[in-house]
Amino acid sequence: MEVAGAGGVGGELQDKERLYQLVADLSREETRESALLELSKQREAFPDLAPILWHSFGTTATLLQEIFSIYPLLSPPQLTASASNRVCNALALLQCVASHPETRTLFLKAHIPLFLYPFLNTISKTRPFEYLRLTSLGVIGALVKMDDSDVINFLLTTEIIPLCLRIMESGSELSKTVATFIVQKILLDDMGLQYVCTTAERFFAVSNVLSSVVAGLAKEPSVRLLKHIIRCYLRLSENIRARDALRHCLPEQLWDPQFTACLRDDASTKRWLQQLMYAVGGGQ
Repeated sequence: MEVAGAGGVGGELQDKERLYQLVADLSREETRESALLELSKQREAFPDLAPILWHSFGTTATLLQEIFSIYPLLSPPQLTASASNRVCNALALLQCVASHPETRTLFLKAHIPLFLYPFLNTISKTRPFEYLRLTSLGVIGALVKMDDSDVINFLLTTEIIPLCLRIMESGSELSKTVATFIVQKILLDDMGLQYVCTTAERFFAVSNVLSSVVAGLAKEPSVRLLKHIIRCYLRLSENIRARDALRHCLPEQLWDPQFTACLRDDASTKRWLQQLMYAVGGGQ
């Protein structure tokens, strides 16, 4: 037993040494690309990766430099697959920092999400750009998944809702799903719901895109995406003014049993849909 324990400790020390070496390799141009790849692949194996990345001298600046180096390739669109893969590895490490309780607030205070917005603002449909948008959405998704009001309050001071709405209209199914999830998490926060429902312009900007996505699902069904759309509508229906407006602009497809038949094995989403129908139908 003692020998096994010693081996376990030795293995942990080796892992720590390996981790510190990889983080140190980020600071050198000749080893940076391979270190980015290795750390992004192994990030689940290192629970302390986020604090180590954040507190290591110059590491966050190095990751930001990887982001800045891509800006000139965005317009006109010149992003190659290899450049996209490299910056997405850097973004994966930033996602670790965004989702770790010890570094999340520091990540926000440094306004790092703003540096990802130029990626979300791209419109090229090529695979390198789609991968870049999806990975950037993943960083924001990791932030909102924490159900932290400070995160939502920060995002509401930025352009994240319009950026997500545009991706919901024109992105791939996976990008649409993550963008809708982000909007859903913003709405589930009281400040987020209040923000969207404060003006008719904001409400209809959101509801029109939700309706557009539902229309698209009639041609290309996606249970995952529909689930997030229904949850967004249900949350909007909790605001009195929004509920009154939804009585006139809720997509007809949601009342169609054939359209929603794909939810037959999803009890929670079926319940949300029933609650939505009840709320918008005036209890009928």
